[in-house]
Formats: sequence, C-alpha cells, structure tokens
Amino acid sequence: MNEWPDFQLPEDWTLVRIDELATTLKAGGTPSRKNKDYFGGEIPFVLIDDMTSSGIYLKSTKETLTQEGLNSCSAWVVPKNTVLLSMYATIGATVITTFPVATNQAILAIIPREDCDREYLSFCLQAHKSHLARLNVESTQKNINKGIVSSFSIPIPPLPEQKKIAYILSTVQQAIEAQERIIQTTTELKKALIHKLFTEGLRNEPQKQTEIGPVPESWEVVELGSLLAKQPQNGLYKPKKDYGAGTQILRIDDFSNDGDVVTHAGNVVALARTEIESYGLEIGDIVINRVNSLSHLGKTALVGKIDGEMVFESNMMRFSVDKLKVQNEYVFKFLNSPLCKKQIIGSAKRAVAQSSINQGDVKSILVPKPSLAVQAEIVAALNATEARTAHASDKTKVLRNLFRTLLHELMTAKTRVHELELSEEAVA
Repeated sequence: MNEWPDFQLPEDWTLVRIDELATTLKAGGTPSRKNKDYFGGEIPFVLIDDMTSSGIYLKSTKETLTQEGLNSCSAWVVPKNTVLLSMYATIGATVITTFPVATNQAILAIIPREDCDREYLSFCLQAHKSHLARLNVESTQKNINKGIVSSFSIPIPPLPEQKKIAYILSTVQQAIEAQERIIQTTTELKKALIHKLFTEGLRNEPQKQTEIGPVPESWEVVELGSLLAKQPQNGLYKPKKDYGAGTQILRIDDFSNDGDVVTHAGNVVALARTEIESYGLEIGDIVINRVNSLSHLGKTALVGKIDGEMVFESNMMRFSVDKLKVQNEYVFKFLNSPLCKKQIIGSAKRAVAQSSINQGDVKSILVPKPSLAVQAEIVAALNATEARTAHASDKTKVLRNLFRTLLHELMTAKTRVHELELSEEAVA
C-alpha cells in the first residue's frame, strides 16, 4: 500500500519502514489494578495522558510501578532517549523519554538506529499521524498496533538534514512551552492575588472580621442588591426552530468558567422588537449563569462593546450596578472569585443533574466594598495580571500556527531547511 501517492520525494530522501529504522519496537503492558502492591513503586509508568501533557520530552508520570508490578505483566523498562508513540484512541502522539520508564499496552516504544535522529522521528510521526490513523483497526475504539506501525513507511532525509529539521521544530516547540509556562505562572499568580486583594486590599490596612471573613477595617460588606441600578432579570427562552437568523443571543457556552468580557455571541435568533427592548444587553451589564452543574453555576460575564444588538438566554440573569457606589469591573471580578463562588454554592438549590440560584440569591451575595479609588486599584492589579496571560496566550497561538506550518512543509519537503531563514525574533 502506498501511503504517499502525492508525495514528491526528493532525490536524496528515502521512504523507510519503521521496523527498518528502529533497533527495537515494543509495546508495554498494565499490571492488574486489583493488586495495590503493583503500583506506587519507583518505576515511572507512562500513560497517554502523560504524553499529551508533555512537550517534546516526557516531563513526568502520574503513576509508578513496583518491580513486582512490572514483572507481573508485559511492561518492560524502556531506556531514555526512546520515542514513544500512542496507538489507542489518541493515535500518533509522540514524546521522547529522558529517563527509564515503563509503558502500558497503548504505547509503542521505538528505539531508532544511529542514522535516524530521534527528534526527527518523533516530529515526523506527528506530521504523518493522519496517515497512521487511517490504518486503524476498527474495534470499540479506533486503534493501531505494532504490526501496522512496523510496516508504515516515513520519509527520511540524510542525517544532517534530519538534525536541522529537528532543531528548527524543537526551537519553535520550546518557545511554545516557554509561553505555556508563563500562562501557568500568571494563572496561579492571579488566583493568589484575587484572595489577597479581596481580603487585604493594597494599602496594608488593619483587618476586621466579617460574615465573609477578614477585610480591611475601612471596607464595608454589603449585599449585592444594594449596589444595583438594574435588578436581576431572567433571560429569554426561544425554541430551537427560531434560531439561525436575526439578533445575537448570548448563551452559556459563549463565555468561560473564569469569566469573560463578551462583545459578540455565537448564535442568532428571530425576535420581536419588544423582546429586544426587554432583553437587550448594554455595555457594562453583568450576566450570571443561574442553572448548571454545581461546578459551572454562577459563571459570569461582563458585557463589552457589542457590534449590533444582543439579548441573553433564559439560563442566566442580567443586572447592572450603580456606578456611583461601585465599579462594574470590580463586581465582575469579585463574582468570579473563590470567595463569591463559595457563597453561590452555599445558596444553590441542588437537583440530580443540575443546580440553580434565583434572583434573591444573587441579590443576597455579600460583597466587600472599599472606596471607589481602592476598587480601581484592585481592578488595575488584576487587569495587569490578566494582560500578561492574554499576551502569552496570543503568542502561543501564533507559535502553534508557525509550528503546524513548518511541520507540514518540512516533513513533506515542500520547504527545505536551506531555504529557511528563521530569525530568533520569530520564535522568541
């Protein structure tokens, strides 16, 4: 079978079967999970989740095996510098080991020959995983096996070009991982900062105890209802047949569980003018989810500058604040804090599949209320942290697009390494 009918192979490249470029091809195994003595030892045990959460190189494993567990099944100790390939469900994920590990049966270990660069092999398998996936064995899930991988051919350039291709792709991948670390760090920083800002503020004031815990002495703790200009209102229900054309309608999947500023909605619905006037959203409005699973209940969005008109769906409420008393951004950020989420969960009406809050619950939320000046300081501090996260996220998207393009172009020889001039700024 020719997996590469449209591939123009350069004269100095060859198509080589995996079993011809590897010294070892071997899958692993899983000990019986009924025996606890098989787990928790000193042998790292790789699962596919460990691979997909790593970058080029395996970082860590969530599970470990004992020697007894290893000996009880077909698992074996895979040496470092081995390419691991996922074969079950998630087909074609790769990672390179940096320490000895064992793997389960869904992962194939490939130890390449000296004339095959391991980083090149790992990237090449990623680039052509769709070809591998088409060879799957139909079962309860789509899998491939060692036999399929063994006979699968991949394009192999001369070793110096392999190393150059791997270097270029590794450089971009490492830049992606650096941005992901920034995102992780700033996300954790924001969590810590939220707790500090809503309990201590920024001015080193003495604290007092309140119904929601310690706050600075000059702050009040008031019910949200006392801060509102527009009281909570449930959204609009429209049957599915009315969707597809008309006015934007904000739905619960239009914003994340962490809270977003929304400026557009993903759906439109046919509405009467009276419905638009009754349920129309305005800049500065806050919407809060009132019916959902407990983990998502109370997720909140702040309405930004809308292009056109927008209404909101029935599983959320809309309200606005009195700007002479409180900043809408301050309230929005507090509503997305753990301090507020705890109150929402505490007042939720729980059912088997979902929980709910009502307008009274929302108005009863206790809000720490400093002066408008302090509110502005808190909002600015959180915005600065969020801006760093957003900047890193934007860079990550650009780098991922660059990586996908280079992976395809280099692994199909549409672009050769000598044609590339990749500046340091491009991947910084």
